[in-house]
Amino acid sequence: MVRSAIIALTLLVAAATASAHGSGQHVLGTVTAIDATHIEVKTPKGATVSVALTKQTRFKAKGNPKSTEPPSVGDRVVIEATKDEKDKKTLIATDVHYSAAKSAPAASGQ
Repeated sequence: MVRSAIIALTLLVAAATASAHGSGQHVLGTVTAIDATHIEVKTPKGATVSVALTKQTRFKAKGNPKSTEPPSVGDRVVIEATKDEKDKKTLIATDVHYSAAKSAPAASGQ
């Protein structure tokens, strides 16, 4: 458990768009918006990055690798993406790894 937390923290502290593996890019941060065609991520440095989603994009929830559901606003993500061949400025998600946002503790009613 501690090891997983350290790994997750390390990923979140890393640069928003990390060095590419081949033509790939990584986008790290928190989901600020998502719909059927794109996901917006706020990076640890405060920038917002938009990544296109396609029917081929795979979603992988932490603790449930067979999940096919997309993340929600507030979830933390690591997106593996490639640059669009036609528009080099556009990133297209191949894999979206995410963990659910931590819910705030319930306030005690007194």
